[in-house]
Amino acid sequence: MWKVWQLFDPRRTLIALFIFLFVLALLIHFILLSTERFNWLEEGSGGMTSISAEQMQAVPTATAASVRSALS
Repeated sequence: MWKVWQLFDPRRTLIALFIFLFVLALLIHFILLSTERFNWLEEGSGGMTSISAEQMQAVPTATAASVRSALS
């Protein structure tokens, strides 16, 4: 493996790798933003919609009695 680093300059290779990964990440994010389902910037687009407090259901809390009955 050390012979590979003699062929390529490690500093330039790592910089090129980081630039490639950054450009790839930007490309993936812009592709996702161009779809209607995964566009998280525009309001009212498809995909996940916000729900009101009336539509949310309360999560039941565990009481000491219910924990004791579940353990026995």
